[in-house]
Amino acid sequence: MDNRYKNTAIEAALKSGVFINNSVGRVGKVSYKGRDNIVTDIDKASEKMIIGIIKSKFPDHSILAEEGSSDATESPYKWIIDPLDGTTNFAHGFPFFCVSIALEKFGKVVLGVVYDPVRRELFCAESGKGAYLNNRRISVSMTRRLSQSFLATGFSYGKARKDKNVRNFKNLLMRSLAIRRAGSAALDLCYVACGRFDGFWEMYLQPWDSAAGAIIVEEADGMATKFDGSKFFPYHKNILATNGLIHRQMSRLLRY
Repeated sequence: MDNRYKNTAIEAALKSGVFINNSVGRVGKVSYKGRDNIVTDIDKASEKMIIGIIKSKFPDHSILAEEGSSDATESPYKWIIDPLDGTTNFAHGFPFFCVSIALEKFGKVVLGVVYDPVRRELFCAESGKGAYLNNRRISVSMTRRLSQSFLATGFSYGKARKDKNVRNFKNLLMRSLAIRRAGSAALDLCYVACGRFDGFWEMYLQPWDSAAGAIIVEEADGMATKFDGSKFFPYHKNILATNGLIHRQMSRLLRY
């Protein structure tokens, strides 16, 4: 794949990440997209910055972005963008948030970049070329037993949706080593890719939540599927990502 795509994604992620990190504690307007789904002026400014960089180099490409700056074209290329994954964390000064950028070509994600500006960690993967953290090749963990596994999950916005995942949380909590809920699906997926977590699942995700992280997991020799083990696409609402060794054990316990 043309290096211009990766270089553009990295440039956009790094520049917006610096802007986000410098904006911690300086949130201006906060609004709600639902009862408990917030968006800040920083989300919107970050999205504008990212799209500006991409469009300056690839003006004919399509854009799908969380805060609405989407642009559908006839191009086979589509950029899938979360300008600030973990907005609630960011707005409260909780240091777990990131920028997530993926590139889809003819319906297949071929590039994923996730940048954590707090830890200055840049995760990157291209189809068939492996996954990297700050230019160092990464791979998933070798944990084989669910009982020894360190897991992560997230809870969707809305009480009814949260409640649907409570059963999954309880089932896996009783059968695993521990579970964390940190509030950024993109970073959770990257943590599976580099072996910090052994597995991750979540329900009701949007494409910008999972597109970049899923390819990073897969290129790190992990697995990213739907709950039932079938092939995952970013437009599916539920994802199970693991080191592959505990995948079936988790899949048997998950209900959608």
